[in-house]
Amino acid sequence: MGRTNRDPLVWGRYLAVAGAYAACYELTRYFSFSHWMLPAGLRLACLLLVPRRFWPALAIGEALPVAEMAFLHISVFGVAWALAASIPPIVFCMPIVAFMRNRAGLVSDDGQINMSLIVFVTLLCAAATATENSLVLTTIVMSDGAPGPAVTVPIFLVWFLGAYLGALALVPTILGLRERLAAQPRGMFTWHAVRRSPLFRDTLFIAVPLLALLTALTSFTSDGALQCARVAMGLPVIAMSLRHGWHGGSVSSLLASIAIASTAFTLKDPAMIQAQAILAFIITTSLLFGVRVARRQAAQHVLATQEFPMHGRRR
Repeated sequence: MGRTNRDPLVWGRYLAVAGAYAACYELTRYFSFSHWMLPAGLRLACLLLVPRRFWPALAIGEALPVAEMAFLHISVFGVAWALAASIPPIVFCMPIVAFMRNRAGLVSDDGQINMSLIVFVTLLCAAATATENSLVLTTIVMSDGAPGPAVTVPIFLVWFLGAYLGALALVPTILGLRERLAAQPRGMFTWHAVRRSPLFRDTLFIAVPLLALLTALTSFTSDGALQCARVAMGLPVIAMSLRHGWHGGSVSSLLASIAIASTAFTLKDPAMIQAQAILAFIITTSLLFGVRVARRQAAQHVLATQEFPMHGRRR
C-alpha cells in the first residue's frame, strides 16, 4: 500500500479525478437553481460508480468550487456562514451511499439495476443535502448585523425536491446510457445504432413534442391550467416506462424535469412545490415499475432467441 501511495501516477489519477469532478460540478451548477439541482445527480452518480479509493478526490473536487462561492460572499453573509458553506455536501452523502452499498448491490441477481436502492439512496441524500443547507442558513449574519432569513418548510421542500429531482434526472439516465453502451459492439455508440433505436425514436417523436407542447402551454396559462400542464409533464414518463422500461423512464424523467423547471417563475412558489412533488412521485413509481418492464422484456428476448433456432431448423 505504501509503495502504491508513493507512485506519482496514483497521485496524478487523484488530481485528474478531482479536477474533472470540479469542472463537471461547475457545469451542472451553471444549469441549476434551487428548484432543480443537477449537482445532486452528479454527486450521487459519481459515488455509485467511482471506486471508493477516489472518493477523497471527489470531496476535494467539490470543495474547491463550493469554497470559492462561499468566500466570494463572505462580506455579505458573514464569516461563520462562509466556513459552514465551504463544507462540500458530498461528505454527508458518502456514509449514506457506503452504508447502502454494503447492504445491497447496484445490480440485482437477475442482472437488472437495483432501482429500489437508487431511489432510497436518492431520498436520503436529498434529505441530507436539504438539512445541511438549512443548518448553513442559520449561520447567516447580514453585513448590516441583521439576522439571516429563517428556515421554513417551503425553503426546506424547495431544497429537498430540487436535490431529489436533480438526482433522478441524472443518475438513472447515466446508468441507463452506461448499460446501453456496454451492450454495443466494442462498447461504442454509432449513429446507425442510435438511429435504429426504438428508445431514441419514441423519445424524439413522443416525449419531446409532448413536453414541448406542455411547456409552451404554461406560457399562456395560469393558476389551475398552469398546474395541470405541469402535472401532465409526468405522462411521457409513464408512457416511456411502459414501452421501454426504466431506460425510457430515465430519459423522459430528465426531459420532464427540464420542462417543469423551465416553468418556475418565482422561488418558493407553493404551486411549483406541489407540482414538483407530484412529478417526483410519478418519476419514482415509473422507474420502479420500469424495472419490472425491463425484466419482462429481457425474458421475452431470451425466449425468442431460444425459439428462433428451433423454428429455423430443417426437418
